[in-house]
Amino acid sequence: MRPFGFSLAALAFSILAVAAGSASAESIRVGVTAGPHAEVLDVVRKVAADRGLDIKVVEFTDYVVPNQALAQKDLEANSFQHEPYLKNQIGKTNWKLVKVATTIASPQGVYSLKYKKLTDLPTGAQVAIANDPSNGARGLLILAEHGVIKLKEGKSVTATVADIADNPKKLRFIELDAAQLPRSLQDVDLVSINNNYAVQAGLNPAKDAIARESLEGPWVNIIAVREEDKDKPWVRQLIEAYHSEPVKAFLQKRFDGTYIATW
Repeated sequence: MRPFGFSLAALAFSILAVAAGSASAESIRVGVTAGPHAEVLDVVRKVAADRGLDIKVVEFTDYVVPNQALAQKDLEANSFQHEPYLKNQIGKTNWKLVKVATTIASPQGVYSLKYKKLTDLPTGAQVAIANDPSNGARGLLILAEHGVIKLKEGKSVTATVADIADNPKKLRFIELDAAQLPRSLQDVDLVSINNNYAVQAGLNPAKDAIARESLEGPWVNIIAVREEDKDKPWVRQLIEAYHSEPVKAFLQKRFDGTYIATW
């Protein structure tokens, strides 16, 4: 009887130990935009779970709310933006948010259902770009890189339509919310679309864009957290899970050059 009693005690101890371990596991909420960023973070979540970090993925449909939610402590981190956008938001709000790691690079493209080359654009063509400063600048910089327009300060990440110094084709710019840009393809001559929204709309930036920005630039995506949290252990765990081989392999297989690992 004693061995049987010993087994029950050992089993009870084992159950308590597992429960205690589960209870002590760190749990964090990470905000992403729906689409590719959410897909990637789901892989990160699975890697992190095996390493003792529980990630709750919270999806958003725009670029403003994820930073607001992070600042207001409705999230512990977010992963959806590049650093110029974060800096622009901080400049407007004074939110205490910081970059803690890079994630993926995603050269943005411009698309047209009417023309195959930028040189085919007619005089007075309508061009849709994002209405937020950093992503609007990306659209303008693509055109400037390919010689369609000239900007006053060359490669400024805060360039706006007002900074166009030369516009020989007299392009007419329409500024829209980034999420609405794919829908405008039917109505305008050229659209600059962020890759997460392009992929959601069934476009392949590596194949369907008639021009793309170069990989050399500040537009690498990042993980952001509140400044007060940047040195907490879960931040390191989150970064290590993201910068893992399973995530890199997923990017290569799923996105085929549209999203590129930066680690």
